[in-house]
Amino acid sequence: MFTMRLEEHPLPTSRDDVDQLIDWLVATLGLVRRRADEHVDGDKMQPVVRLLREHLLARPKEGIDAASLADEMGLTAASLHHHISRLANCRILSSISAGDGWRRHFLRAGSMSAAVELLAVEATAVMKLRMSTLEQWWKRPEDPSLDVELESADRELPFRLWISEPRPLPPVEGVTELSLWMADLGLLGDRPKPQMAGDSLAPRLMQLLLQRGPPLSLDEAAAELGGAKARIGRILERFRAAGLVERVARTDRLATNLWTAMMTQYKRRGEDWILLKGGFNRIIPERQIESLTKALSKGKLTPEMVENELSKVAPAEQMLLLNLLGGRLPLGHRMVGKNAISNSAKLMSRLDRVLRRMKRVAELLDKAME
Repeated sequence: MFTMRLEEHPLPTSRDDVDQLIDWLVATLGLVRRRADEHVDGDKMQPVVRLLREHLLARPKEGIDAASLADEMGLTAASLHHHISRLANCRILSSISAGDGWRRHFLRAGSMSAAVELLAVEATAVMKLRMSTLEQWWKRPEDPSLDVELESADRELPFRLWISEPRPLPPVEGVTELSLWMADLGLLGDRPKPQMAGDSLAPRLMQLLLQRGPPLSLDEAAAELGGAKARIGRILERFRAAGLVERVARTDRLATNLWTAMMTQYKRRGEDWILLKGGFNRIIPERQIESLTKALSKGKLTPEMVENELSKVAPAEQMLLLNLLGGRLPLGHRMVGKNAISNSAKLMSRLDRVLRRMKRVAELLDKAME
């Protein structure tokens, strides 16, 4: 069954360093799990790296049987089978029966560039198939955009996604189609079994995002789902790394946060500070300043009044005013795109970027091994 774990990394700095190119490819395919500090020699002595460098890439069209591999690499049959299976699952390695009871393993299609080309085609097809099922769970409003949309200042997290062929539901109580789909995409973490029940936190959080229009804050998620905010934050980071969820400014709370900041600073520092250092004179028109300060002095200012008085002030200027008043606009998480199709298109675009890098590195690796 086709399974692959993709992790986005910057392109290697060298064009002809075989070890560096192999290390990059192994890291991108998630074939080495780093649980401790890196070794002095990097990943050079990792079994999967040695298998690629000393055997598959050195003799791409000849192949080698498992018995010879185990002897030359000093591995047990179980350990060797583990590494061969992972390379076969991500379509880097192919095998054929040698007729003597042993299977002969070789680089798929006879070169790394050809193997990655075939891998990319299969990964794209499988991922399109998996993302096509998202539409049946998508229950968000037709236009979930906020009235005021601000470009996120967040940098994209490195893309991290598992790609796996569809499979039947396992005979485990509580597993749903959504939780299995999430497990196959790596959205439940490296050990998904404890969270595969449909009523566990991660699937319920995904269901909430698939039904909700405005962005979801950590406070709201914790109150509605009953989980710890730290744990919910980690789950949302996995969703973001997979390209399904984005983090945006909660501009729907802008008026409320401006009201809170105005009330707080007025009580602490008074009207003069609000007018001068608080940004009123700089940003707000005179007529609106008069209305707001009068309401502040009487203690009758409301978020609705703030929203109405600042309706003609540009969102960027309102953000500046909030900053001058010492307030902060909270962030929220929401599904990427207006519908399931645009969400899938964004994810496929990021997947294509990683696959193009893999093709480039595979070409460099073939040239370096000549």
